[in-house]
Amino acid sequence: MTAQETASFGYEDIPADEKEGRVGAIFSNVARKYDVMNDAMSVGMHRLWKDKFVRRVRPKEGETILDMAGGTGDIAFRMAPSGAQITVSDINQDMLDVGIERAMKQGLDGLVWSCQNAEELSFGDRFFDAYTIAFGIRNVTHIDQALAEAHRVLKFGGRFFCLEFSTTQWPGFSEIYDAYSHKLVPKLGQMIAGDEESYRYLIESIRRFPTMPEFEGMIRAAGFRHTKVEPILGGLVAIHSGWKV
Repeated sequence: MTAQETASFGYEDIPADEKEGRVGAIFSNVARKYDVMNDAMSVGMHRLWKDKFVRRVRPKEGETILDMAGGTGDIAFRMAPSGAQITVSDINQDMLDVGIERAMKQGLDGLVWSCQNAEELSFGDRFFDAYTIAFGIRNVTHIDQALAEAHRVLKFGGRFFCLEFSTTQWPGFSEIYDAYSHKLVPKLGQMIAGDEESYRYLIESIRRFPTMPEFEGMIRAAGFRHTKVEPILGGLVAIHSGWKV
């Protein structure tokens, strides 16, 4: 008898085949309040992080870009003025529905919205010039498979960019942030979204995510070269990048 494969779900280890459904239920629950909670949890700083992320991507007119785990459209909306052809994908249709509504209100009708599993993309090989994923890859069951798919769908010369929480290395700040995130963020989730447990999971999932060097190693193992890590706030957040060559 072989041991059952497990996956992290916050601080809990669960059967791997259960994670997708449980994460999906969380994002369906919080979809309508997701952007408001991002502002509350980060005191608005997530907007600056995303601005910086898109500056690193440098989208160009005529490029094809896959924004994976693009959900409510925050990254795609920032890239849209470049003239790039952007496909916003997410495994959760409820999150995409919120993004589509936001796009309609802003008059952005040039985006493509596609429900996709990051581990099994339906796109052909060498299809995109760039692949972006912001605050989404830690929720994937098999991160290595998602990275392999990102590599597969990129053209040669294509670039990979990931914005994700990590572990800050600033002395003192990490302790303050730990106390804030574990004690206050779930309470904010209850006050604003009526859902304490979902935000408890989201915070715990950050703690279980690989360190910056470990995740960079996973990106290299997927076949990317010229990888780079750019810590923000000492590594509280990091921009990871690599090229398919």
